[in-house]
Amino acid sequence: MSTTAPAATRTRPERVAVVAFDGISPFHLAVPSLVLGSEAVVAGPEHAPGYGVVVCAPTPGRLATSAGFALHVDQGLEALGDAGTVVLPSWHPDVAPPRALLDAVRAAHERGARVVGLCLGAFLVAASGVADGREVATHWHAADRLARDQPGVTVRSDVLWVDHGDVVTSAGTAAALDCCLHLVRRDYGARVAARVARALVLAPHRTGGQAQFVPAPVPPQDAADPVEVAMVWARAHLDEPVSLDAWARAAGTSRRTFTRRFAARTGLSPVQWLLDQRVDRARELLETTDLPVERVAQAAGLGSAESLRHHFRTRLGTSPSRYRVEFGGVR
Repeated sequence: MSTTAPAATRTRPERVAVVAFDGISPFHLAVPSLVLGSEAVVAGPEHAPGYGVVVCAPTPGRLATSAGFALHVDQGLEALGDAGTVVLPSWHPDVAPPRALLDAVRAAHERGARVVGLCLGAFLVAASGVADGREVATHWHAADRLARDQPGVTVRSDVLWVDHGDVVTSAGTAAALDCCLHLVRRDYGARVAARVARALVLAPHRTGGQAQFVPAPVPPQDAADPVEVAMVWARAHLDEPVSLDAWARAAGTSRRTFTRRFAARTGLSPVQWLLDQRVDRARELLETTDLPVERVAQAAGLGSAESLRHHFRTRLGTSPSRYRVEFGGVR
């Protein structure tokens, strides 16, 4: 499952170094710059310093891309020297990573930088050794290959990302967007991440433990989506008890059909999804109000302050009070 380092004890990584290479996919290269470099990070009242995103390469200069055009990268691996986060957005599994690149990643990690491997970038993370003995995520299609090539790590092909605090890895393509948005949430809070998601027209939050592949992620275009209807209804009733029977009625289906369709649509059970929404609501209230923790728990549908503390401790690795100190805009 995904884990997150305590938010209140980490130094925010304002400088981000993204590593490009010859033949890289322009999409994979663009993802961290698009999300972490979004002006929406610094556009609100939170006074978020934002990220300074730089692109570098093992051999700077002209680089080919998989899209048939070239790009020019000015900076070399020295850019990793003062980065708070190093992003490895992809890699070619059939190409041995340059020793200089692996050495630079290890040195950055030893210095305290967070190392992020998106999609096949997990191959570089694993090869560098910074994730030895731990779980890493990658695209489901490459999971068996990574497990064979790097037996020192446990490969997860069933989750969107895995966050160990100092090392973060994600599944492929769209999951890389989700993972980078998760980094914004972790560094600057739910309100800033929601603003970035709105600016980029992204779903505001998909949890790391969500399945990479589900049988029916998108409903037929000419059909109503009862699961989406149910999600909207549940979000409007987070402060109330939400039974599966009432939820199924809101979706216009039987309880059994609703549960089956929800899992097929999201890769999560309704109960898991609802708990994620409630924790998110609690985060938002802690950031934007001065309500006592007990009232936050009630408004988010988590019942009691003790329940809220439990879920924050298990999911976020911190307490509600520490989270408020770190991200709260109301004093």
